Amino acid sequence: SRGAVKRIADQLGVHPEALRNWVRQAEVDGGVRAGTTTEDADRIAQLERENRELRRANTILKQASAFFAAEIDRPQR
Repeated sequence: SRGAVKRIADQLGVHPEALRNWVRQAEVDGGVRAGTTTEDADRIAQLERENRELRRANTILKQASAFFAAEIDRPQR
């Protein structure tokens, strides 16, 4: 099997480990092997991006809230 992977990888012009990874991922995606499917990995990455954006927005809102609270507490002249 190792020889076949090397031969096919050479024919495709890719590193044998890259081909092994593609085969492994195809097996996961096909339900033959346990692991995170490509679809799930894409969804996780999307949720992580969304989470970062929400955290950033939350930080900005907290800072704005603190700023306006300080303005309200400041005595008016």
